[in-house]
Amino acid sequence: MILETERLYLREMKQSDFEDLAEILQNPKVMYAYEHDFSDKDVQEWLDRQIERYSKYGFGLWAIILKNTNEMIGQAGLTIQPYKDTEVLEVGYLLKENFWHNGYAKEASNGCKKYAFEQLNRDKVYSIIKSDNLSSMKVAESIGMNKEDEFITQYYNGDMLHFLYSVHR
Repeated sequence: MILETERLYLREMKQSDFEDLAEILQNPKVMYAYEHDFSDKDVQEWLDRQIERYSKYGFGLWAIILKNTNEMIGQAGLTIQPYKDTEVLEVGYLLKENFWHNGYAKEASNGCKKYAFEQLNRDKVYSIIKSDNLSSMKVAESIGMNKEDEFITQYYNGDMLHFLYSVHR
């Protein structure tokens, strides 16, 4: 286990999480911000990338496990993301659609923020949010983040406006 909150715990993902991860990444409603359909091959590459991050950085996107059922309900964690001419430590998450609107994104994100400050000794963490993703903006603001910048980034289907949110220790 990496970290624990009131209702959740986060742990490293493993190959046996493939089906749960596919349920997230292959749901167009969950992945609308990516504007990309994920194949099984894409899901495997995503999973492999997280496992590689655990090795390289000691963190990545972790499985979100609901304590009372032991079910994987999503993923959340910390990743190094490009931003303009540098890189930032980003708090990110994706939840299975049937677990939206229960406060799990806020709870997991807040746990990741605390992990970055307390375990990784970082002074600042970020979230990069697509400009039309109001739900993610609300989650970012609920854990103390403020909008710091607007920028264009390249995704699967071209240039997209994104907002950079951040919070200091």
